[in-house]
Amino acid sequence: MSEQFPFEHFLSNETSFNPLNLNSKNNDLKPQKETNIVQNPNENFSQDELIAINKEVLNYLKDSVTIQKYSTYFENTFYLQKLEDTHAHFSVTTEFIKNVINNSYLPFISEAIQNTLGQVFQISIEVVTNTESLSSNKDSILNSLKRQRAIAGPGAKSAKEVKFSLDLNQTQDEKIKSAESKYMDHVRPNTNSILFDPTKTFDNFIVGPENNMANATAHSVAKRPGKSGKYPSLYLHSSPGLGKTHLLHAVANEIQANHPQLVICLITAREFLKEMINSIKEKNIDEFQKKYLEKIDVLMIDDIHELKNKEGTQNEFFHIFNELHNKGKQLIFTSDKPPKDIDGIEERVRSRLGWGLVVDIGSPNLETRIAILKRKAFELDLFLQDEVYTLIASNITANIRELEGSLIKLQAYADLMNVDLEIEQVRDLLGLENREDAKIITLDTLARAVSQHFKIPLADIKSKARGQHITTARHVGMYLSRKILNTTQKEIGQFYGGRDHTSVIHAVNKVTGQLRTDLNLSRDLFAIENNL
Repeated sequence: MSEQFPFEHFLSNETSFNPLNLNSKNNDLKPQKETNIVQNPNENFSQDELIAINKEVLNYLKDSVTIQKYSTYFENTFYLQKLEDTHAHFSVTTEFIKNVINNSYLPFISEAIQNTLGQVFQISIEVVTNTESLSSNKDSILNSLKRQRAIAGPGAKSAKEVKFSLDLNQTQDEKIKSAESKYMDHVRPNTNSILFDPTKTFDNFIVGPENNMANATAHSVAKRPGKSGKYPSLYLHSSPGLGKTHLLHAVANEIQANHPQLVICLITAREFLKEMINSIKEKNIDEFQKKYLEKIDVLMIDDIHELKNKEGTQNEFFHIFNELHNKGKQLIFTSDKPPKDIDGIEERVRSRLGWGLVVDIGSPNLETRIAILKRKAFELDLFLQDEVYTLIASNITANIRELEGSLIKLQAYADLMNVDLEIEQVRDLLGLENREDAKIITLDTLARAVSQHFKIPLADIKSKARGQHITTARHVGMYLSRKILNTTQKEIGQFYGGRDHTSVIHAVNKVTGQLRTDLNLSRDLFAIENNL
């Protein structure tokens, strides 16, 4: 069933059809001033009018936020309850959604209702948990669409009339394609200019041995940016989808909260390039230079490698870098490789990118991947069995964006099909391999992987030898035995030369503590787990 939405309800200024001023006389043909929809903001709106306005606001929000955020926080959860004076009262279904909207989306809602009604309203949100009321509200929306179409009646289409279709009878294939599109929207890189994403914070950044160094330095920069801190220039690099951009937004949000007087510029290298080209075309390169040289306190450029082979832009960036660095401003860059490995970059630019702290972010290990999945599932209000998390994390190993995207696809499918997901469905939907025949890891195979990585004979690792290199390898073997196999301390001690359980506890605690600061040890563990 398809129904057409009567935008003329809002767009028409003619007195012949004025649903928001029902008391106006039909025979009053005096020309009226061109105005927005609401002629009397204090007028009480009918339920049908509130529903129609709510649809307009939702349509505006749908174009202003990402698809997954719209479906999570607004679709079938966000309703206009009443308009009075200069206040617009909305309801949502949970306290969590209320808090997210109040913290992140009030400007979008305010802009949406101003765009719809032509005046500024103060927004208030309340939680309504009466499911029957919400269900009837949704039915009222659909019924009102029918009634309003009948009121409008047939007639010649004008330029003001814009219509869309509401399809309530999707086939199963169409529903699967809809779920797939949400996945693609998530994993597709964003090449547009960046606005701070309030949902990307340090609190929801999952820390593991492969990114603890990057997280710690980003925290330090956020607390004390610029010359007052330890790292006035920071360079983060990793393969795509491992959290570099998340950390950029987390730093930006933290600096904005703690140092509101500082001017932050967070931009992609591609947008930086476009901005410079446009300034040259419009003959206002001076304004471009003034912006970056005089107005900015914190400059963050994502994917700086995109400037390769752009000599003119590199030259401009070189002077901007020097000026901001000399003034003690904060500089943060991200890339898919370290400065020395970027082709097509002038040596003077490459050397400056490497002036500050250069930090590598590795691929997350299995434990971190499962933690990321569980966090994302919580955000999506998606329930899955533990074996499903393990299945996904075992197959998707190198890209956090793909990990999260898999859950978005599952959530969309579960929502559209109204089913609880079982492990076989998950395997089919995501095209995951059956790993039942995967290599079985034992204490012996794990110890041999440690031996091979550190190039120390297994006999030495299991012996009473206490050389530093041997002790480190032994401690790593014990730590991984507890972490991966969850073997008892007594069994591990017996395997590694007949030691007691206190030796194993000491080894695990020591490695756990070192992982917080020792990036090399983190890389060792990551390499061993990958080999396993």
